[in-house]
Amino acid sequence: MILIPAIDVKKGRCVRLKQGVMSEETVYSDSPAEVALRWYSEGAERLHLVDLDGAIHGKPISRDVVKEIVDSVPIPVELGGGIRDVDTIEGYLSLGIRWVILGTAAYRNPELVSTACREFPGRIIVGIDARDGQVAVEGWTEDTDLSVVELAKRYEEKGVSAVIYTDIHRDGMSMGPNVEGTGRLAEKISVPVIASGGISGIKDIEKILELSKYGVIGMITGRALYEGKLSLREALECVKKKRS
Repeated sequence: MILIPAIDVKKGRCVRLKQGVMSEETVYSDSPAEVALRWYSEGAERLHLVDLDGAIHGKPISRDVVKEIVDSVPIPVELGGGIRDVDTIEGYLSLGIRWVILGTAAYRNPELVSTACREFPGRIIVGIDARDGQVAVEGWTEDTDLSVVELAKRYEEKGVSAVIYTDIHRDGMSMGPNVEGTGRLAEKISVPVIASGGISGIKDIEKILELSKYGVIGMITGRALYEGKLSLREALECVKKKRS
């Protein structure tokens, strides 16, 4: 199990949204790279990076910021937001991104996922964002009638590295993660799952750690870290104890 701090980039700044609403942003830093260095210095082993502008516009917007972050820290970085074609995937991987996250593209373009997994084995993650168990796309602005499990099962045999499951209602709200929904998804698919959304403190970390038996391999947290409700050092120590 791994704990992954989130860095969401909008207009070159580090922000957090509430339930994915672009107007409901809180700016935490004008320098995402400095934030990345902070999390690394506190023990982070991996970072979760989202190009929020890219997610809305369907194309990379924050490439310079992404490069600055990757060049700033020696730990692996996963990236999502506006990635819709093989050229973009290849471009980000050439910058030093370890894993590329396909969200909207995983819903609209299954062939892209298959091709990407073939051309970049072990480097592709599918991001599934959902409201009430139903998939949402285009930076969470469009709801679909497809369930989380249905979409995840499409990619069980394609070679994706993991599935990141985000409960939109809980994201940025510090109201506790969707433990039940995350565990249910992990039980029903063979692909490893990373939990995202709603972590509010160390008790939530402990709850997600219990899901490791179902195939949950990690968790992403953002607002709780930025607002001091969760100590990264304490959370990492909790995760390490579970590993041992």
